[in-house]
Amino acid sequence: MTEDRALADAIRRHEERLARDPESLAFAQLADLYRKAGRTGDAIGLCREGLRRWPHYTTARLILAKTLLAEGQHDAALAELAAILQTSPKDVQCHRLAAEIHRRAGRLDAAVAHLEKAVGLDPGDRESSALLSLLRADAVIPGEAVGLTRVLGDDTFATLSFGTLCLEQGLADEAALVLTRVVRRSPDNAEARARLEAALRARSRRRG
Repeated sequence: MTEDRALADAIRRHEERLARDPESLAFAQLADLYRKAGRTGDAIGLCREGLRRWPHYTTARLILAKTLLAEGQHDAALAELAAILQTSPKDVQCHRLAAEIHRRAGRLDAAVAHLEKAVGLDPGDRESSALLSLLRADAVIPGEAVGLTRVLGDDTFATLSFGTLCLEQGLADEAALVLTRVVRRSPDNAEARARLEAALRARSRRRG
């Protein structure tokens, strides 16, 4: 409740600020607050209106991309990210978000390409590095026993049911590795993509 009240107060302050100066770049901050409050329609409208005046304001365009992603408008979000990367190819946040969108759509090679760029630009980005190690076509789990690695590398076990079993047993890394192979083989398999996302979330929670 306290967090909700703080968010509502922040929105009110930014709305007042923007009302005093409609040409202010504060529209982006307000749009991001709308996004966090679940007011995605307001966030999208405000970003689009502001970007008509400030088309090169990459922060606002990134907020728009995040909001479009939250609305499930993946292609529209990618278009905004492409616009940013055209002028700012070293924008790490854009590469991370583009990788996420491509991954959710089952385009794992495209996701890997963006993750490689993100890690190249920010070698300290451990989360992107870890994702990259899982999503590559030749991925293996580092440090695991030879026997388990051999099992996971066998196409016989690269199935949705085995990946789900690993996930249910709390083996998030193993599940992600198996499900990545399933998605690579069948990128249009919505259930496999959803299970892969669940495995990655479980893995992230475990690592804190």
